[in-house]
Amino acid sequence: MTGRRTTQRRGPDLPRTRYWFDSVMARGTPVLIGWLTLVCLAVVVPASAALVWADRRVPATWSGRLLAVWVSVGQTLKIGGAVGSPLYVLFSVLLALVALLFVSTLVSLITTGLNDKVLALRRGRSTVLEEQHTVLLGWSDQVFPIVSELIAANANQRRAVVAVLGPKDKAEMEDEIALAAGRLGHTRLFCRSGVTTDPAVVALVRPETARAVLVLTREGEGGDAHVVKTLLALEAAVRGRGRPGVVAAVRDGRHHRAAQLAAGPHGRVLNIEDVTARLIARTSRQPGLSLVHQELLDFAGDEFYTVREPALTGRTFGELLLAYATSSVVGIVRGAGGVELNPAAGSVLGADDRIVLVTEDDDTAVMADGPLPVDEAAIVLPGGSAPHPERFLMLGWNRRAPLIIDQLDPCAPEGSELVVVAQGEEALRDAARCARSHARRMRVTVHGGDITDPGALGALDVPSFDRAIVLGYDDADDAAPGALAGDDRTLVTLLHLRALEEASGRELAVVTEMADDRNRLLAPAREGADFIVGGRLISLLMTQIAENRHLADVFDSLFSADGDSLHLRPATHYVAPGRPVTFATVVESGRRQGHCVIGYRVYEDASQDPSYGVRINPDKRVPVRFGAQDSVIVLAPESAAPAAGSAAPPPDALPGSRKPAAVETTGGP
Repeated sequence: MTGRRTTQRRGPDLPRTRYWFDSVMARGTPVLIGWLTLVCLAVVVPASAALVWADRRVPATWSGRLLAVWVSVGQTLKIGGAVGSPLYVLFSVLLALVALLFVSTLVSLITTGLNDKVLALRRGRSTVLEEQHTVLLGWSDQVFPIVSELIAANANQRRAVVAVLGPKDKAEMEDEIALAAGRLGHTRLFCRSGVTTDPAVVALVRPETARAVLVLTREGEGGDAHVVKTLLALEAAVRGRGRPGVVAAVRDGRHHRAAQLAAGPHGRVLNIEDVTARLIARTSRQPGLSLVHQELLDFAGDEFYTVREPALTGRTFGELLLAYATSSVVGIVRGAGGVELNPAAGSVLGADDRIVLVTEDDDTAVMADGPLPVDEAAIVLPGGSAPHPERFLMLGWNRRAPLIIDQLDPCAPEGSELVVVAQGEEALRDAARCARSHARRMRVTVHGGDITDPGALGALDVPSFDRAIVLGYDDADDAAPGALAGDDRTLVTLLHLRALEEASGRELAVVTEMADDRNRLLAPAREGADFIVGGRLISLLMTQIAENRHLADVFDSLFSADGDSLHLRPATHYVAPGRPVTFATVVESGRRQGHCVIGYRVYEDASQDPSYGVRINPDKRVPVRFGAQDSVIVLAPESAAPAAGSAAPPPDALPGSRKPAAVETTGGP
């Protein structure tokens, strides 16, 4: 019993002490001063007495020792410790206390002033006195890939500066960017806090002296309206004092024109939904194409640059293709304005024109020393066989789905079929309206169902399809009550698709759209699978344009409906398989077909990280041996010609016979 009572007494000692200390601290300044005085005297007086008694010259009398203790206490506490008459001692102590109070007040005022200045700086309200810097207006998930890419782009630059103006706390923004981007290298980062729709606040980052201003797209409702207001505030902030290059993006194509007007003639506004839909449609027919765009749009490897090369003035575009050994020419920027990607081989480079090419950096575009080796015997011409019809499966529905179907339909082989599975009245109504178009090459069928339901997917006979597109709902409100939404729905759908693939033993080419790039790492998909993250894609495009204004027209042409675009074509359409050939031979074969060849993808390495078999801008002098399933990356016109890996058997040779009842079945021939 005694032992148990002792244990009960010892347990709460520490909490009770803390509770008493907290109570004392909460009683206010006078109580704190009193306790501080008592504690100070309790420590200083005994210590002073110990010093006096330990001194070998200690006074012999008690009065002398007490006087020595007083002197030691006075010197320690800075209250003089004077000796003499009581009145003299009293006034000396009062004078010392007054001096101590004055000095303490002065130190307090200085400390408060410094703290206020530090807090003001931490609030991010000071002006950024920089020139030729890059300004980011707004705060969203776009800021992290943009800053990361700017750091990579400025790796060979000195004193590069990035200024971010956002509505969050300055220190919080800096911490989040540091966590996501890591080491800044040669790039200096300045964050300022404030609303981007106020011209006076926008002026804090001095946009009039910046080399480029990027307006970020805010998440949620009103994001596009906020972009337009920010562009108007930017115009008001720099009016009459400068004209920086402006790059922005909107999510809804209906707001693109208004944003472009607000950005002015020197601004460039990207349409997120249009670019994303085009890339999803193209990648659905050409697996691996998203990896090619990723390689070209980030600054980690080779990317687009424009160079002026007087030595090549007067040469034809066909001659330019083999003028560089370690760079790949893809077009011409005309001095009078405009960009020509993959122009006719006879197009001549003018004196004021610039060459558009793919190279490692802005200083690696060096002309070849002499003619590059071409093996004429290895060059082949593609066969004229028509591609087989294909079956496409679209799981999910959002605002981009009609755009994807419009982009996919002209390029799909004649007789192809698209099956759409959607959920919700509005989604089914929009999908049915899209399917009713009579001008389509594809037959479009719409089914109602939950794409996260394994039973619904099993009824579709998924292994019988050649391609699959997984889309997510834009908002939680678009999904059915109680259903998963956004990337959560996408991840669960991918889990069921993987299970169906494993059960059937057949691999399905899947293109997945995601809203958050971080969820891509969680996706249950094979290595090298195609993921389209619209926000990240636009961030890469914006950064490229900010670094080189000429690339705005390049990307406009690359993602336009009637311009040349990137494709993965069978390597056997260009050179004979199984024999070593220089890459210059592949480029020459592409030139004869009117294509710009810029790289290749090796099928055996398609699941090997980090490039997944994609090789952009290889040395044209190095031999390479292509297999029957390898692909060549080309810049060529859009067509319904077979892409790499698209030679599918006819539908009647595919397994499976079950088909669920369709909500509506209409469409092409």
